[in-house]
Amino acid sequence: MFSFILKRLATLIPTLVGITLVAFGLIRLIPGDPIEVMMGERRLDPEVHAAMVKSMGLDQPLATQYFQYLGNLLHGDLGQSLVSREPVAKEFAALFPATVELALTALLLAVTLGLLLGMLAGLKRGSLFDQGVMGMATVGYSMPVFWWGLILIMFFSVNLGWTPVSGRISIEYDVARVSGFLLVDSWLSGEEGAFSSALAHLLLPAVVLGTSSLAVVARMTRSSMLEVLREDYVRTARAKGLSPVRVVVVHALRNALIPVLTVVGMQTGSLLAGAVLTETIFSWPGIGKWLIDSIARRDYPVVQAGILISALTFIGVNLFVDILYGVVNPRIRAQ
Repeated sequence: MFSFILKRLATLIPTLVGITLVAFGLIRLIPGDPIEVMMGERRLDPEVHAAMVKSMGLDQPLATQYFQYLGNLLHGDLGQSLVSREPVAKEFAALFPATVELALTALLLAVTLGLLLGMLAGLKRGSLFDQGVMGMATVGYSMPVFWWGLILIMFFSVNLGWTPVSGRISIEYDVARVSGFLLVDSWLSGEEGAFSSALAHLLLPAVVLGTSSLAVVARMTRSSMLEVLREDYVRTARAKGLSPVRVVVVHALRNALIPVLTVVGMQTGSLLAGAVLTETIFSWPGIGKWLIDSIARRDYPVVQAGILISALTFIGVNLFVDILYGVVNPRIRAQ
């Protein structure tokens, strides 16, 4: 098992180098001077502009800047924001819990509903329910996030007034940030109405973010259940007179979860790394919105760190699932 893990880790080295190149190069392909963007409409004296460029190290050749960036990464230094002049790691640490909270809530909704709907669709193959679930899954997977988010905002927030439009909690609540997760912190604060406010702010973005993952999990669960239900051991369990619930849950669903586990792992990485549009639409103060704002400001260190951390999160989650898959299925290790 140890050699299996080492082989998986070794394959990540070229990927990590490629990510650093992409993170460094993409933002520099965008036209615009970060100094001019940062100063806005104020006009700078050329000498002052040149001095600021030199102080930020932007006058160096791109190759020199890249190797300096790589050297800083090897020492755990993500750099300093060109705009706020704060360490990028500090800004990331303050915003990352918001993205994790949103992604985990979306994943919980996706896995819970996806497993249930996919299992029932597999058991009722060809029925109206099966066709309806698969039809909704196709629609859910195909809908653009920005369109789906705006539709839900117009219906539930504007027309019905059930959910807030943006933010993480209402401004009248002053909740101490203990864990960074507002659901937890608002519960611990004991302030009346704080938890329900945090939950109301979280619900709609989580639904928008988790819709695509829900569709993927439901389709994979149905497909896996249909395959498992044809196996001999399921027919044997039925022939022994076991209850339908035991046959489905213990014998069918447990074995059907092996491929679903891989899909859930991939979706976890995608949710953590891909919440950019959802956070932008709902003004959710997480990594995605931070990254979009930094691109507009040409804040090179922040964009580089955001791309790198998002990619590493995705890779890390998938590596964990890959290793877990090897633990669950010994044939993967043997191969």
